[in-house]
Amino acid sequence: MISVFDLFKIGIGPSASHTVGPMNAARRFAEVLDGEGLLEKTERVGAEMFGSLAATGAGHGTPTAVLLGLSGERPEHVDPDAVPGLVRAIHERGRLALLGRREIAFDAERDLVAHARRRLPRHVNGMRFRACDANGHELACRDFYSVGGGFVLEDGVNEETATQAPPERYPFASGAELLERTRATGLPISAIVLANETAVCPPDAVRERLLSIWAVMQQCVRRGCEHEGVLPGGLAVRRRAPALRRSLEVAGDAADPLEWVTLFALAVNEENAAGGRVVTAPTNGAAGIVPAVLHFYVRFVAGADDDGVVRFLLTAAAIGALFKRNASISGAEVGCQGEVGSASAMAAGGLAEVMGGSPEQVENAAEIAMEHNLGLTCDPVGGLVQIPCIERNAIASVKAIAAARLALRGDGAHRVSLDDVIKTMRETGADMDDAYKETARGGLAVNVVEC
Repeated sequence: MISVFDLFKIGIGPSASHTVGPMNAARRFAEVLDGEGLLEKTERVGAEMFGSLAATGAGHGTPTAVLLGLSGERPEHVDPDAVPGLVRAIHERGRLALLGRREIAFDAERDLVAHARRRLPRHVNGMRFRACDANGHELACRDFYSVGGGFVLEDGVNEETATQAPPERYPFASGAELLERTRATGLPISAIVLANETAVCPPDAVRERLLSIWAVMQQCVRRGCEHEGVLPGGLAVRRRAPALRRSLEVAGDAADPLEWVTLFALAVNEENAAGGRVVTAPTNGAAGIVPAVLHFYVRFVAGADDDGVVRFLLTAAAIGALFKRNASISGAEVGCQGEVGSASAMAAGGLAEVMGGSPEQVENAAEIAMEHNLGLTCDPVGGLVQIPCIERNAIASVKAIAAARLALRGDGAHRVSLDDVIKTMRETGADMDDAYKETARGGLAVNVVEC
C-alpha cells in the first residue's frame, strides 16, 4: 500500500529526491550504526553520491541534507531557518555529532564524494555510506537509493516485506482496477482510499493529518507571498510572488482566478527553491501544483469546505500511487513528466472529484493532464530547482484545472485511459536521454547562459 501520507510529506526544499531522500537515508544509516552497537566505535563516516545526486546535488542541497541526516535531523522537523547555522558549525568545527550524540571528525572535502559519471545498479539516485573505526577498519557499508518524492530504498532490503501493515480493504494496482472498485462498491475514489487508510489509522486521525498537511500548504503560500528578494544559488532569480500578489489585490474582483492560481504555485516553488518548508506533492520540484489547485478550489468553487479538501487529497493520492507504482515520480529516472506531469494529473483528478465528477470523469481528468505533459524533460539551469521549474508548476496548475473542467463536460467515456498514459510515460522516460533527466547536461541547462 502506498499511503496518502507517503505521497504528501512535510519537508524542506529544494528537492524531494536530492534533499529529503538523502537526509532520510543518512539518518537511517546512522540509526543502523546505533542499532548494531557500532555508533560508539565509529570515528569516521563517508558518503558517496552517484549519478544525478552527484551531477546536480550541490544545487539541490544534497551535501547539506547528508550532514543534517547524519546529525539526526528529520525533514519534517528540522527548522529551515536554523539549517545554515547547523551546517556552518559542522564545517567550522570539523566535527559532526552522529544522531546528535557521537562526535566524530568530519571533513566535507574528504568525506563527501560525488561520482557524476558513475551510478549504482538499482537507481540513478544512489548513495553509499561507510563507517570506520579509529584504525580505519570498515564497520558498516550500506547503499541507499532516493527514488523520488522522498522515498528511500536500501539495497538488499525488500521494502514490501519490511513492514507488516494490515491489508488494504480495496486494493488496486491500476486505474482500471480502481474504477472497478468504485463500480462494485458505489463509492467515490476518495472513499476507496479512505477505507484503505483506515486499515492503519482511524478515520478521524486521517482527516486530522490531511488537514494538517493542508495547513502547511497554506502557510507555505503565505510565506511565499511575503518573502521578497533573490533566490539563492547564483542565478539571481528574483521572487515574483509578492509583487504579483499586490497586483492581484489591487485588481480585486477583476483579477482572473487563474492568475491567482499562478500566484499560489509561484509562491510555493519560490519557497521550495529557497529551502523553505513545503509539502512534497508528490515531489518538491512539483510541490506547487496540488496546493495551487487546492487553493483554487477553496477560493473559487462554491460550497468548498474542509471535507472537500480531505476528499481532494485522498483522490489525488490514489492517482499519485498509480504513477509511483507503475512508472516513476523521479525526475532523475523519467524526466520532469514524472514530477510535474504526475502532480498535474493528481491535482486534476482531485479537483474533478470535489467538483462533482464521477470516478470515470476523475480518471479522465488525470489522464488528460498527464497526456499533455508526456515527454517533459528535467533540465534545470545550474542544477537548481528554479528555471524552468518554478514557472513550470504555475503552467501545470492551470493545465490541471483545464483538464478537470474538460473532463467534467463529458460523461467519463474516453479513448485513452490513465493506465495507457502511465505506461507511455514510463516508456518515454526509459527512452529519454540521460542529459534530460535531472543531470543539467542538456536542454535549457546548457543553452541558457548563467549570469
